[in-house]
Amino acid sequence: MTKKWYNYFVSVGDSEAEDAANQSDSRTSSGASTAAQTVADIASSTAVEPKFTNPVTNPAFFDEIYKAAEIPPAPQGYSILKVAEMLQSEHIRSMPVDVRRSSVLVALDAAGVHIKDVIQDAVRRDRALDTYERVQEKAVNQLESQKTQENAQIQADIDKYVAEQRAKIQANNEEVTREKERFFGWRLKKQQEEKKISDAVAPFVTENPITTSSGSAAPESKPGPKS
Repeated sequence: MTKKWYNYFVSVGDSEAEDAANQSDSRTSSGASTAAQTVADIASSTAVEPKFTNPVTNPAFFDEIYKAAEIPPAPQGYSILKVAEMLQSEHIRSMPVDVRRSSVLVALDAAGVHIKDVIQDAVRRDRALDTYERVQEKAVNQLESQKTQENAQIQADIDKYVAEQRAKIQANNEEVTREKERFFGWRLKKQQEEKKISDAVAPFVTENPITTSSGSAAPESKPGPKS
């Protein structure tokens, strides 16, 4: 084409464009309406599931997904994405749907492209996206399952560690309790021993130098014996 597709459409006028579109429809459907044929028949004639032969490094770039799914090049470059751009062109996007459709059909007819081929391209791309979605969903589910198991093991390790540390704390507290009981028992006996000593010393001194209370310090100098 020497003219852009929208220039060609504008030059023929609305009624002529409709006629050209109708002629294109009749050629692609062999007498049957393309609109009546489209989705079910074209989808059933397209390969069932795309196979991804190359890894997709960046799923945000859909072109990479299409390439990995080995979607064949669109005839004359008229993929469904190209048609989407055409429909959103500033030259026709504000026009009625029928006029926009006619415009695209005229351009396809001039390029020798069947609308069926464009729809097949759309079906292939849609199936590639759906298949890759399932691939990603499966990967996410597997990751979730794996991390759930890891988290459960980590939690079990934490619970075991906490239980062990609590047991150590309990053992430490029990050891301190036992030692205090031993010490308090010893101190009681010490006080009894000091009382016995003090009672023995008492008859011989004016002031008893023997301490009998807990924590009492002995006097700095002991008094002499009674005279």
